Amino acid sequence: MEEEGTPTVSLVSCVHFVKRGVAKAVPEKIELTEKELEKIIKQTATELRLTEDGDDQSDDEAENAEQVRDPPADPNDEFNFENYDQEEGSDPVGIGTIATLPNLGDLSENVQIRTEGPDSDEEDDIIKPDDNLLLVGHVETDASVLEVYIFNKEEGSFYVHHDIILPWFPLCIEWLSHDPSDPQPGNLCALGGMDPVIQVWDLDIENCLEPAFKLGKKPNKKKKTKRIGHKEAVLDLSWNRNFTHVLASGSADNTVLLWDLDKGSPHTKLDYFEDKVQSLCFHPLEAQTLLSGSCDGRARVTDCRATDAHRAWSLGPEIERVVWDTHNPFCFAMSNNEGKVAYVDCRQDEPLWTIDAHQKEVTGLIISDNVPGLLITVGSDEKFKTWDITSSSPLQISERSVRVGQVLCASQCPDAPFSLAVGGDNKECFIEIVDLTTNEEVMNRFGSRTQAPVANNDAMES
Repeated sequence: MEEEGTPTVSLVSCVHFVKRGVAKAVPEKIELTEKELEKIIKQTATELRLTEDGDDQSDDEAENAEQVRDPPADPNDEFNFENYDQEEGSDPVGIGTIATLPNLGDLSENVQIRTEGPDSDEEDDIIKPDDNLLLVGHVETDASVLEVYIFNKEEGSFYVHHDIILPWFPLCIEWLSHDPSDPQPGNLCALGGMDPVIQVWDLDIENCLEPAFKLGKKPNKKKKTKRIGHKEAVLDLSWNRNFTHVLASGSADNTVLLWDLDKGSPHTKLDYFEDKVQSLCFHPLEAQTLLSGSCDGRARVTDCRATDAHRAWSLGPEIERVVWDTHNPFCFAMSNNEGKVAYVDCRQDEPLWTIDAHQKEVTGLIISDNVPGLLITVGSDEKFKTWDITSSSPLQISERSVRVGQVLCASQCPDAPFSLAVGGDNKECFIEIVDLTTNEEVMNRFGSRTQAPVANNDAMES
């Protein structure tokens, strides 16, 4: 019998490591009075009622292709991918009514953003240069939260620094540095979930009640607004690190949208999928190349300069995850819902190899950027495995059961490549960090702060 107050559901639906050095040492803090907070709650309740009343509006008049925008110089290359590396940069453009920036001035002149004070002097509140952030989409009973963890491998630290309450179940997280309102790089996080509107949060602000901006808009009869963006849940996101104002989103509405972050609107729509699109990955070197995986059982590589130019490789019934191999830029890996993993060379029609990696769907698929030939797979069979894929036939290195239950997501630390975070649906231990050199759990999360010593990595690193 469960104790009173114990959550009936506690799971981690998505995780994402953030590299060191991008977060502010002391995040800004927003402080609101009780009256200001009450006003925000009333405004939110009104907006929710209006949204619910208008959700039944037809989308016939609101297709993305009908949005008015300036015609591109090349109709087949709306983002000018062809010349992206010749551009010196562009001034950010305001998001306007599509990507809504929080206007704190409308609340009160007494709203304060505090950057110093007694709380900022506490050691745990300071983000050090050798700290990594781990972004965690955590669902507990009927509450959804984005938790921002501090992870420090050398110190053995792992704890929640701050969190953000979300209005819906989160499904995917993508970090990005492109802030449309600031020419300087930011520390932002795009979230997709059961709602078709994407939220982008500023990770350098604590106690924030609104996202920095939103991508998309639902139709509303009373406000006479048309739909912008997706019609259904957003299943995955990929930020273009070469063409930084571009973000791709895949949805349960069987489409992929390429968003112009500076304008806050979708410029390109890929609609040739026959089922949900649940995995996306921009190429690490070629800004115009997008890899996608769909529940129609095919992984596709698209040249975004001409959206009809795409190739497909099959691994049915449903593609779960896709990922590029940064050490072999023509190659990528894909996994499916039957535990199979395939490795593809884009210059060939068939995969180079296919293996039965897990007994159930492969929900996490990572090819290490730091360790050439290291493939990491995690599955719903409550296991993770490591593989050596440097030869023509992959060799399994290790295998380990995890305590998080059915594994729903995984992320490798970019600055400590042998540290792997996995999240699952075990409410008693919903996230853990594993040392790949020893296959031992070194940190976990039980619902209270847990710190443990980190194992020695010398053996594998040598």
